[in-house]
Amino acid sequence: MPEEYGGGGNADFRYSAVLAEEFTRAGAAGLAIGLHNDIIGPYPDLARHGRAEAPLAARFLRRLPDHGHRDDRAGRRIRPPGHPHHAEDRGDHWVLNGSKTFISNGILADLVIVVAKTTPDGGAHGLSLLVVERGTDGFERGRNLDKIGQKSQDTAELFFNDVRVPKENLLGELNGAFVHLMTNLAQERVGIAVAGIAAAEHLLEITTTYVKEREAFGRPLAGLQHIRFEIAEMATECAVTRTFLDRCIVDHSNGELDAVHASMAKWWATELQKRVADRCLQLHGGYGYMTEYRVAKAFTDGRIQTIYGGTTEIMKEIIGRSLLG
Repeated sequence: MPEEYGGGGNADFRYSAVLAEEFTRAGAAGLAIGLHNDIIGPYPDLARHGRAEAPLAARFLRRLPDHGHRDDRAGRRIRPPGHPHHAEDRGDHWVLNGSKTFISNGILADLVIVVAKTTPDGGAHGLSLLVVERGTDGFERGRNLDKIGQKSQDTAELFFNDVRVPKENLLGELNGAFVHLMTNLAQERVGIAVAGIAAAEHLLEITTTYVKEREAFGRPLAGLQHIRFEIAEMATECAVTRTFLDRCIVDHSNGELDAVHASMAKWWATELQKRVADRCLQLHGGYGYMTEYRVAKAFTDGRIQTIYGGTTEIMKEIIGRSLLG
């Protein structure tokens, strides 16, 4: 976030990468700091750079850096754009209708950014980003959905029934949502990949220590060749993935990371995280199934990694299209 709005004023993604790794290693998967800082924060910035009068920046940006320090209305939270809703132009405002499920921080959020269809026949280029505040008539929250992991973060249903949205709550350019959304996809995906490799490496460290201490048949598990092979395979996969991801981080910091390599990083690192979590849980035996053990929580918290931010299948489709047309 720019300094004039209370932020640190440094856009170098390597700072974000460090935060993502440390929160992951601490097991704090539900805080969604990366979501707030790396995905949401840049969207209000569009209000400054996309339109000269910058009304949204003046109204909202100063509130965002406070999100981690207090739980009142002044410390506003926001959530990322969802799928298209319909917004009917009524002159000085839009009337917004629609609903969305699986919204991260949807219950907690005081401010939401909605992808709305503002030009019915415009297809992907008829979408705009509209800002809707808590308390607006017709804006309602549904259930706080019951998930298998990341319990500290709420995931909600949102409903918009004839919600009046002032024209000044347009974020960025009219019908420019598609371009605005695409701008941050590489950063979102490489951020998820960073958390993926950090989780895999941390689980490997935990499990390496465990198999050295845990005994079976009168000797440590580490004395069994099968265990050594498992550890060797995971360590090699983590080392190779780390090398590629570090390159992606540097490329992104230099403004050179493309959608294809971001998709490669997201797919590979999160699938590795899933495999490592499963294998490390297995090596913990019955203890791995107990929630008091870090590996059990990491198993459930990390399962979403191959789904949100674009599924593994979507990542492969992006890569495949780039190669085959």
